[in-house]
Amino acid sequence: MKIYNLVFSPIEVNTYVLADDSGKCAVIDCGCYTKQEFKKLTNLIEDNKLQPELLLNTHCHLDHIFGNGMFLEKYGIGTLCHSKEEKNRRNAVMIAQLFGLQMNEPPEPSGLIDDGDIVSFGSVEFKVLHVPGHAPGCLAFYNEQENLIFTGDTLFAGSIGRTDLPGSDPQAILESIRGKLFVLPPETVVYPGHGRATTLGKEIETNPFFNK
Repeated sequence: MKIYNLVFSPIEVNTYVLADDSGKCAVIDCGCYTKQEFKKLTNLIEDNKLQPELLLNTHCHLDHIFGNGMFLEKYGIGTLCHSKEEKNRRNAVMIAQLFGLQMNEPPEPSGLIDDGDIVSFGSVEFKVLHVPGHAPGCLAFYNEQENLIFTGDTLFAGSIGRTDLPGSDPQAILESIRGKLFVLPPETVVYPGHGRATTLGKEIETNPFFNK
C-alpha cells in the first residue's frame, strides 16, 4: 500500500491518500479548506492514476471534514464515520465561524461504522476501532498486514488529543489508547491526524501522558 500525506487548512490537518497496487484508493480525513487545496488532492489522485473508492473520517471536527462536500461532488463518494459524530458534523459551520473560518454545510455521511467493522478498498482492509475521548465517535483504522494505524486526533507523536472540547472525555481517551491501541504490536506505525508519524512502541515508552 502506498501512503500519500497532504497537510491542509489553517489547522494543518493530515489528509491521507492510500492506494493499492491496482491504483484503487481511499482518503482519510479530507481536510481541504479551499478549492485550491482540493485541487492539490485531485492532482495527486490524477497524476498517480488513482481511482477513489472510499472516504473515511476518524471523527467530524471541522478540520477533518472541510473537504467532504467537494469530494462528494467530484467523485460521488460520501464519507463513513461513527454515529456519535453527528453533533460535531451539524455544528461544524458554527464552530468554523468561531475560528474566523468559513465552510459550507458538510454533507451527511453515506454510511455509519463502528468498533469491529471492516472497511476496504481494492485489496486493502482496515479494522475499525472505536476510540472515544477526544470526541465521542473517534475511530482508528488498523491494517494488520502492514502494521499501521490511522489514529486521527486520539494519539499523536508525544501527545494525545485535546480533551477540553464539548463531548470530549479525559479518562475515556486514556482508556481508549491503553485498551485499543497499546495492545497492538509495538512496531505498528501510527499515522496521526496532525504532525509526524510514530510507532506504538515509541509512544508506550516515551509518551508523557503514559510515563509520568
